[in-house]
Parts: sequence; structure tokens; C-alpha cells
Amino acid sequence: MAMSPRLEVRQSQSLTLTPQLMQSIRLLQLSHLELSAFVDLELMRNPLLEREEGGDPVETDNAELPERPSELNAAEDTVDFSDRIQSADSIANGYDTEVENVFPSESTPDRLSDASPWSERGTSDEAPDIDQFVASRPSLGDHLWSQAGLIVSDPAERLIARFLVDSVNEAGYLATDLESVATQLGAPLTQVEAVLRMLQTCDPVGVFARDVKECLALQLRDRDRLDPMMQRLLEHLELVASHDMAGLARLVGCDREDLTDMLSELRDLDPRPGRAFETSMVEAVVPDVFVRPGADGWQVELNSDVLPRVLVNRAYYTTVTRQTRDTAEKQFLTDCLQTANWLAKSLDQRAQTILKVAAEIVKQQDGFLTHGVTHLKPMTLKSVADAIEMHESTVSRVTSNKYVSTPRGLFEMKYFFTTALGSSTGEADHSAEAVRHRIRQLIDAESPSDILSDDTIAELLQKEKGIEVARRTVAKYREGMNIPSSVVRRRQKRALAPAGR
Repeated sequence: MAMSPRLEVRQSQSLTLTPQLMQSIRLLQLSHLELSAFVDLELMRNPLLEREEGGDPVETDNAELPERPSELNAAEDTVDFSDRIQSADSIANGYDTEVENVFPSESTPDRLSDASPWSERGTSDEAPDIDQFVASRPSLGDHLWSQAGLIVSDPAERLIARFLVDSVNEAGYLATDLESVATQLGAPLTQVEAVLRMLQTCDPVGVFARDVKECLALQLRDRDRLDPMMQRLLEHLELVASHDMAGLARLVGCDREDLTDMLSELRDLDPRPGRAFETSMVEAVVPDVFVRPGADGWQVELNSDVLPRVLVNRAYYTTVTRQTRDTAEKQFLTDCLQTANWLAKSLDQRAQTILKVAAEIVKQQDGFLTHGVTHLKPMTLKSVADAIEMHESTVSRVTSNKYVSTPRGLFEMKYFFTTALGSSTGEADHSAEAVRHRIRQLIDAESPSDILSDDTIAELLQKEKGIEVARRTVAKYREGMNIPSSVVRRRQKRALAPAGR
């Protein structure tokens, strides 16, 4: 059968992700700090954008949210400056003087050269930023190098010392092995070891250690407490974590009283000597949504303090486009207007989407807000997405990096999404988070003489709540909460129990 080419016309529909649509999707998952930085950048780029100061927060008193109009109100986004536009000459004529007397900076641009340094701030009433005058804290590397310059005098050894200082991590430990240092620098290993021993006398005591045992040994040596018995204790440091006191006392060669005293000395040491020089700033978590009890249920509202608002200055756009005949300038302003309209609409849609998702979460987790974590219901992205008629990916982006303040505390939105565990009734009405909470309660309440195994905890959950959970699931949840096994817990609680109990 012969084949011949032919032309066909087909009609189909497809979704094309334009750059603006991709940017709108990206805005959903930004935190309030990232969003604020993005808006600030757009304000600098776009002359038609202005920041709206103040404004009432968008809020709702129940889980039913009002529908938002698809188009923005042009009158609300317009700032009319037409009555404020005056030329410098007209102002000067009104005061019967020269324009240089009204605007001296127009004729004497170098006038600030003889002024004080504070004059560079112009006529602004804002006080200078105090952060500009706060002394910076020295880093751990700077602190160590200032001491190494006094300890090491040989030029070749100074080079080795510089390399070792740069290899110290934030905790104060040496993050490289000496063999690689000797190979890279082409120096004898004995010389590198000698330089390291000199640097290990630096402040804070314990820096340049290669592991925890060496770090503690350096601090004990500085206190003149590194005797043979203490050295044997450091060699079996892993038994301290497992609380095997009987085996530890036998290996160290001491009685229980001496072992208790030595362990007390170890607790006074600092396993992270470099943490005093940590420079990372601790940022407080600011909620994106507030949930408060109201007369008709829970009230959900956005935090207006972290919600950026922008206005589109269409009056400025109209004025400039009328005065210019340059095609490129008009096209630039048109692009700026489209971008400004898109940003204003995207921010509004983002706020409404966050509010809609938060209201549905509050609606489904009413038991948690009223009674606590034991009443946290299983909830998935799909259940919320189906309820508000959105896609799961949208709900996932909205709940990322967002926090909600409730009477129960401050929680990340992702916290409320938890898997379901089956029960003896066949209904999946127990959330994994609630089960983890109950496991922790059972372990905290156990006595040193009656430690619960994972099998026993699974049986108790079955008897109390009717929760069908396997032993390996209990072990997984326990390990996820950093709770040791029943054997280790028995040693720990017996060690902490009063004598004679």
C-alpha cells in the first residue's frame, strides 16, 4: 500500500505555563520573609508600584470564605497625584524669588561637601540605623588565628597553623585528618602533629580536637584531672550513653561512688567549645495566620503585619505616556503596568488562598483546638484540596513555610497533616501524631521497676484506644522521638532513682 503525505488540521487544548503563571505558583510557597524581599525588589524595579501603608487585615469569622472578584478594582489601585504636580518655576514664582532659593540643591550640587557627615542623610527625620554602629563579633577562626600568631613563630609552621585554623568547624573540632594536611602542604606528619599540639592550648579549651573523647580529654588535662582512671572512662564513653553503670565501673576499676563523681565532672565539660562564637542569628517565627475563639466558633484571620500590599499608580502611567513619544519608553511603561497589575492580583489571590486553606484546616481540626493533641484527626492534602476545590499541589505549596498561631500554641501548617492508623472498629480515626503523643505519655509514666517494651506499648494502645499498631511501628515512632529502647531506659531510670527505692 502506497503512502502519501497529507495535511490535517486538528484542534486541541493545552495549558501553557507562562513566566507570570510560574511566578504566581512560586509566590504561594514563599515564606513571609522571602515574599517581603521579592516585593521590595519589584518596588525598586517598577516605577508604577507603591507600597500600601496600613490597611485592614483580610479576615473571616468562620470557615466559609467570601468569593473574591476575578478582576481588581481600578479605582482602589489608583493614586491620583495630578493635583500635586507643579514645576519648580511655578513654585518659585509664587514666592517671588529665584528657583535656586527654593531648591538650592538644583544649583549647588556639591553643597554637601563642606557639611558634616550626618548631612548625607538629607532632611530625612529617620534616625541612623543602630546596626551600623554595633561592633561585629569575632568569628571562631579570627579568635584562634589571633592566638596562633603568638604561639607559632616559625614561618613554615605558621602556614600549617593557618591551614588547621581554617579546617576547624563551628563546634571547634578539626574537620580534616592530619595525613591529608601533610600531603597537601608537603610537610612531615610529625611537624603537623607538633603544630596541632601547640594549637590545642588555645582558648576556648577543647578546640582542635578530632573527636569528643579528645575534646573532653583536653579540658580535663587543663583542669589537671586527666588521671589513668579518667582516661579509661573516656575510652569507654559509649557505655556512658547506654547507662551501663555496672559494666562501666568494672572496666574503669572503681566503685559506684567514684564513678558517679567522675560522671559529674564530665557533665561540667563542654563538648562543643566553639559554640560561644556561633554567629548565626536566631530568628523568631512569626505566624502567618491567627486562630482565635469567637462567639460563633473559631475566627481565622491573616497576620496583616507580614502581608505585603502594593498599589498601582495608574495616574503616573497616564501622565508619563501622554508626555512621551518614544516608543521604547511607552513599551517599558506598558510592561511595568502589566507586571504591577499581575503582582497586585497575585498577592491578593495568595492571601485569599492561604486564608481559605487555613479555615478548612481549622474546620477539620476543631477537636485538636478544643481538647488537644489526643484529638488530632488524620488529615491529608487531598482531603483539604477536595473540600476547597483546589489541587493537592496548591495546598502543599500554601502550607509550606507557613505558621498558624492557635490557643494551643504556634504550629507549622504541615503539622496538622498526619496519616491515619486503623482501629479495631475498622475506622481510621487515629492520627499518627496522636499515637506518638500517647506513646510518649506511656513511657514518661513508667517506673524503673516496670519498663514497657514495644510489644507491651502496642498491647496497651489496643486495649485503651482500640488502635491496631504493630510492634515495629511503635519502635519506629519511639526512635523518631529520640526515645531509647526499653533496655537503655531501664538503666537510665535505675541510675536516676533514689537509693533504696
